[in-house]
Amino acid sequence: MNLEKERLPKHLAIIMDGNGRWAKQQGKPRVFGHEKGAKTAREVIQRVAELGIPYLTLYTFSTENWNRPKLEIEALMRLLSGYLKKEVAVMQANNIRLNTLGDISQFPKSLQKELQKAKEQTQNNTGTVVSLALGYGSQQEILQMTQQLAQKVKEGTLSPEQITYTTIEQHLYTQAIPPVDLLVRTSGEYRISNFLLWQIAYAELYFTDAFWPDFTTEELHKALLNYQQRERRFGKTSEQLT
Repeated sequence: MNLEKERLPKHLAIIMDGNGRWAKQQGKPRVFGHEKGAKTAREVIQRVAELGIPYLTLYTFSTENWNRPKLEIEALMRLLSGYLKKEVAVMQANNIRLNTLGDISQFPKSLQKELQKAKEQTQNNTGTVVSLALGYGSQQEILQMTQQLAQKVKEGTLSPEQITYTTIEQHLYTQAIPPVDLLVRTSGEYRISNFLLWQIAYAELYFTDAFWPDFTTEELHKALLNYQQRERRFGKTSEQLT
């Protein structure tokens, strides 16, 4: 079946899970899975850009990932650095704008600079906005937003009555990004894992057993086809949509 361009999600979010388990199946170290996962990310990003989906958010490194072994974290940081150096030219060629969500203050200073440079180099691109969720945790994001609003109320620059859905969204990492339409999780896990909790309020959820390194563009196509077969009611009845 062919995809209907006019019915593609505006915002696709992906929990890229299963790199380590995939590597274990191959008898390889976990970092091997992360390397293959980076290649998968490149292919998916390019396909999403080709399809014209405006926003793609990839769960790249969570706040909880800091609990992983030190050597694995260091390998992930090196991998991300290498990825940025290679992929900025690809993003430029595909009119992709790079964005980040989360707190990267604990990342190596050199990597922080590389991320900022990559964002600046692609900031004038008008195609797909690719957001890498780095040092990201949705509960942390919501807590930070609450503290910011509470501070403004304390200072008298905002009243409780002025706090609306829009006010909240303006204080989230995703302030310039629309809500998620489709959330995909790979590797057969059925969890949200502290990812975009506010933003997925009305998202369609799609789970696949494929590990992230095996998530080909054909797997992406299946997820998008499944999405297009859903009836999105947003609280209404089917009759109201006709």
